[in-house]
Amino acid sequence: MRIGVCPGSFDPVTNGHLDIFSRASKMFDVLIVAVFHNPNKKPLFTMEERVEMLNLATYDIPNIKVDSFSGLLNDYVRRQNSSFIVRGLRALSDFEYEFQRALLIKKIDPAIETIFMMTSSEYSFISSSGIKELAKFGGPITGLVPVCLEDKIIQRISES
Repeated sequence: MRIGVCPGSFDPVTNGHLDIFSRASKMFDVLIVAVFHNPNKKPLFTMEERVEMLNLATYDIPNIKVDSFSGLLNDYVRRQNSSFIVRGLRALSDFEYEFQRALLIKKIDPAIETIFMMTSSEYSFISSSGIKELAKFGGPITGLVPVCLEDKIIQRISES
């Protein structure tokens, strides 16, 4: 069985993320979308909320499993019986950052491969931080995030 792991903070999940999940899911028997606990970030949503939101947003992609983890990514990938990491890229700056991370993981565990996928051009400008900023100032997020999560995102932004 071919298992891929697509890690990220997904705070919140965007349509750009969904684009990568949908396309990557066709490459694997199972694609694990894994919410990473990053101690250096202050997320808007809890880990449990992000897992729940991802489950809602990916309900129609049958081979996606949503999970969460903390610690080293290569250890998590191995625990999932995988050797593939899927990373979505929007711009050259994403590539530089992700390339360095992929090389570090390759140094630690040479059997793990990182697959870079370019997001579709219609989503290349979307980021979770941009969504939060747009919503904070009352801007429209329709078409940028899954419809089923729009109200939840707007409500959380208004509470913070």
